[in-house]
Amino acid sequence: MNHSLQTTPTEPDDKSPVLRPAIVLFLVLSLVTGLLYPLLVTGVAQAVFPHQANGSLVQRDGQTVGSELIGQPFSLPGHFWSRPSATGPMAYNAAASGGSNLGPSHPALAEAVQARIVALRAADPGNNAPVPVDLVTASASGLDPHISLAAARYQVTRVARVRGLPTEQVNALVDQHTEGAWLGFMGEARVNVLALNLALDAQAKP
Repeated sequence: MNHSLQTTPTEPDDKSPVLRPAIVLFLVLSLVTGLLYPLLVTGVAQAVFPHQANGSLVQRDGQTVGSELIGQPFSLPGHFWSRPSATGPMAYNAAASGGSNLGPSHPALAEAVQARIVALRAADPGNNAPVPVDLVTASASGLDPHISLAAARYQVTRVARVRGLPTEQVNALVDQHTEGAWLGFMGEARVNVLALNLALDAQAKP
């Protein structure tokens, strides 16, 4: 009579040969990617690009007045106005970057654009030039610190009239703060609104 032998697989009692390398690898990678690499990148950034690494902050008279990278709301008629922002619960909220997500045919977007056009026309009644689109629509991030050169030019007459400055002087300031296309061919000419308004505030009336 033949008897067949039945065997069952057995698990190793000692799992340490498997766990130990996994734990060591986890600790090493945590140290490299979670501590050493961030410290290296931060150190290089602080040494080579300290201004950018610290948020591109703008200082005036020892006070931080903003960042070159984050837009601000300007509502006084004597200032250049920024591009609208759709962030919540307040405009230009860097902690909640985002757009309105309204499609181009959405009635709410059409109403918002029309209201902005009315406000721009009311602030400068004699200006019959077409309103640049970036003055009535928000950017995708809601934090854009720049406006187009056309948007800056559109506001020159209002700012000059309110400030009592010649339009040539205000136009010259716009020219001085116009940034060209990146690398000479990427993007369009643009104006940093905060930098322009700070330069404008430094101007003396004639």
